[in-house]
Amino acid sequence: MAAKKRPSTAAPATVNQPESSVNTEKPKSGDSSLEPPIAPAKVYLIFKISLIFLIPYFYLIFYHYKIESELRRSILINAIVSLIGFFVTVTMIPVASKYVLRRNLFGYDINKKGTPQGSVKVPESLGIIVGAVFLVVAILFQYFNFTADSNWLVEYNAALSSICFMMLLGFVDDVLDVPWRVKLLLPSIAALPLLMAYAGHTTIIIPKPLVSYVGLEILDLGCIYKLYMWLLAIFCTNSINIHAGINGLEVGQTVVIAAAILIHNIMQIGASADPEYKLAHAFSIYLVQPMLATSLGLLSYNWYPSSVFVGDTFTYFAGMTMAVAGILGHFSETLLIFFLPQVLNFLLSVPQLAGIVPCPRHRLPKFDPQTGLLTGTNDGTLVNLFLRQLGRMSEQSLCVALLVFQAMCCGFCFLLRWLLTGWYK
Repeated sequence: MAAKKRPSTAAPATVNQPESSVNTEKPKSGDSSLEPPIAPAKVYLIFKISLIFLIPYFYLIFYHYKIESELRRSILINAIVSLIGFFVTVTMIPVASKYVLRRNLFGYDINKKGTPQGSVKVPESLGIIVGAVFLVVAILFQYFNFTADSNWLVEYNAALSSICFMMLLGFVDDVLDVPWRVKLLLPSIAALPLLMAYAGHTTIIIPKPLVSYVGLEILDLGCIYKLYMWLLAIFCTNSINIHAGINGLEVGQTVVIAAAILIHNIMQIGASADPEYKLAHAFSIYLVQPMLATSLGLLSYNWYPSSVFVGDTFTYFAGMTMAVAGILGHFSETLLIFFLPQVLNFLLSVPQLAGIVPCPRHRLPKFDPQTGLLTGTNDGTLVNLFLRQLGRMSEQSLCVALLVFQAMCCGFCFLLRWLLTGWYK
């Protein structure tokens, strides 16, 4: 979750009200002091960031690989609709910010405590806008691509149901601030529509070095495969949520992983001659392109210094979307390597999450208002590990370092797949 602290509201002496409670009393509509304008979107910065991904992505689509014209047309239509979703997101976030501030859904940036920015009310849970725009874009895209008798339509709508369910539970978490142990269970509920509708294969290809020992080249796992899908959805959703705490990190890691997923899908489509295999990766593209576009719209407000908080709504939405894309695109192993920083962060967090080591409410670095630098604590997070190893740094520099590490892990995944091609599978 983000580096925020929610305000406490006045309550009768007989009621023990939690610190993270949100006041639902509606203020007078004429009170403009509760509706400060947020900083404008950093669209130019987002444009420069997007070029790093878009240039190789469209190079692969139009020049490097010979992709069928019909499939390329569907990908481009999805990209155009996603681009519209980006502009809608950028437009809607300032509007939604006013409403969440009126309902006292805001927080204070803990990593700026002691500075003027630390006392600014930052609107919270703006991930709900990203999720809503994503769902509209994904639903409208069905008109251009799927027919009523399409075999993929059932799984596509089941995927959207799981994502929508996870969004709703994430927003409930933002409002009610549920305990950590309950948060771990939320994705298991949201994944049910996908698991019930899944009609794909439940087999795995045995790595070539192990075929002589196993005696099989393909192994049908049956229900165990669905259990694996269920656990993957839980991990991806929660791993995005706990690898957080500084401006831009939640959305930034989502953007980097989504870009890697899209490039991976195009490479698999271009290198394969199996129509069903191509459709599975195209299916993943149809989900990830709208998520990437809407996330970039949110990043334009959430990048340092953040003018909005994304909330657990976004982290749950992003994690579930990428999990669904990996499951239905049949590249869950690759997805886990893309999530290598999140895996490392989870392993570092296990002692505190399990209660073996005391776990504070906010496992954040210490901020020095005099220098504006962050210092790592002994809490088990990748954020604090980077600060302990690399030394004190500003919040923006730390976020950039973490996102570069995320991109390096994605690059390592591509290198690993290339080295193992033809030998491992």
